[in-house]
Amino acid sequence: MEAEAETEANPEQVDHLFSLPVDADQKATEFRLFSIAPPHMLAFHLAWFSLFSNFFSTFSIPPLLAVIQDDLNLTDTDTGRAGTAAFLGSIFSRIAMGPICDLVGPRIAIATLSLITAPVILSTSLVSSPHSFIALRFLTGFSLANFVANQFWMSCMFSGCVVGLANGFSAGWANMGSGVTQLVMPLIYTLIMSFNVPSSTAWRLAFIVPAVFQAVTALLVLAFGQDVPSGSYRSLKKVNIGKESLCKVFCHGAKNYRAWILALTYGFCFGVEMTTDNIIAQYFYDRFDVNIQVAGIIAGSFGMANFFSRPSGGLVSDRMGRRFGMRGRLWGLWVTQTVAGLLCLLLGQVNSLWGSILVMCAFSVFVQAASGLTFGVVPFVSKRSLGVVSGITGSGGTLGAVITQLLLFSGSKFSKQTGISLMGIMMIVCTLPISLIYFPQSGGMFCGPSYGSDDRLKGPETDETNHYRLLQ
Repeated sequence: MEAEAETEANPEQVDHLFSLPVDADQKATEFRLFSIAPPHMLAFHLAWFSLFSNFFSTFSIPPLLAVIQDDLNLTDTDTGRAGTAAFLGSIFSRIAMGPICDLVGPRIAIATLSLITAPVILSTSLVSSPHSFIALRFLTGFSLANFVANQFWMSCMFSGCVVGLANGFSAGWANMGSGVTQLVMPLIYTLIMSFNVPSSTAWRLAFIVPAVFQAVTALLVLAFGQDVPSGSYRSLKKVNIGKESLCKVFCHGAKNYRAWILALTYGFCFGVEMTTDNIIAQYFYDRFDVNIQVAGIIAGSFGMANFFSRPSGGLVSDRMGRRFGMRGRLWGLWVTQTVAGLLCLLLGQVNSLWGSILVMCAFSVFVQAASGLTFGVVPFVSKRSLGVVSGITGSGGTLGAVITQLLLFSGSKFSKQTGISLMGIMMIVCTLPISLIYFPQSGGMFCGPSYGSDDRLKGPETDETNHYRLLQ
């Protein structure tokens, strides 16, 4: 079985300006996690830390939802709609973020969106009605579009042999923000309460922290970030693409059927993860009668697993790619996400507190690893429209969250435990289309490549081979 041609040969002389070995495109061919060497590893740390702040801010509301619900007299329907609204806000912003990254680069895109949405997070302290609460959650969801820019940035900095690992660590460590906020926000609320501040004021003051945090990380990206190894992204685009329009860039990516299959797949790994982040604290709070701090700790452990689980998915994708080619990447994704679906199904059936915690932890590892495996495939779909493909796939994640939140956790049609089990079934079914993905140079799950070995050795970036589209 032939391994996919994921990287170009290294140049004879490594550019002395870089601390890491690079390929012909100056992309790093090694990933040194604990280095901050510019531009590659510095970009990595800025990317994950800034996105971490976005996840921290967006999911800072659910751990305090029990308190907010009582203070604003929110019904279960209101909280369900608010959760759906947060994901809806992310769908269209993620689609837009892809072409924006293609045109202006990831650094400006990340910093601008974070600075725009930071005041929205701060205004959480001003909400006074169910309608304003739902509208605010819709707007906070926009900041999650920075995930697309994050993955785009890593693909600009790291070569194909390590891009899955870089994407996995960058997104995985960033996603920990959704877990850390489950732990930290109740502590901030409790700390403010210790100064004899009324509960209705304490939870409002608590949101100053995520708003300031997000603004600071945006300024760090602007001050120290670099779009591509060579420097200016705009200069690179002038050399490589010239005056290619936004519409043309978008069409290149939108016509690629692989992007839409990966969007569906991502909708039922990352989308399910976001839905779980949204409901898991209240699930344990209501079903097992634990207090808000314990519920936050349990829910936090779900998100904190991203520290190693999503990077593990990226690592598995790269290793499977080196050994088995694209076929290995696709099989790894299908197996991992199917196991995650089975664990999600089981989670809704477990009736004991400790049993639920154990299954939840196992489920978190597999569902987050599946997200890493998905973005181990994305960089090979289209180089010209990488931002668009990343945006379509990323928006699929939030669309999946909207669908699961709206169908299963809005209103009283299903109990939360039933909704969780049904969500697992949806994951298993929606993972099957991965078998339809096929790359003429690299093959698919069941078929080998259709090009000869000489063609494959040219790599994914020659001519139009990386832009296969449905209409071709």
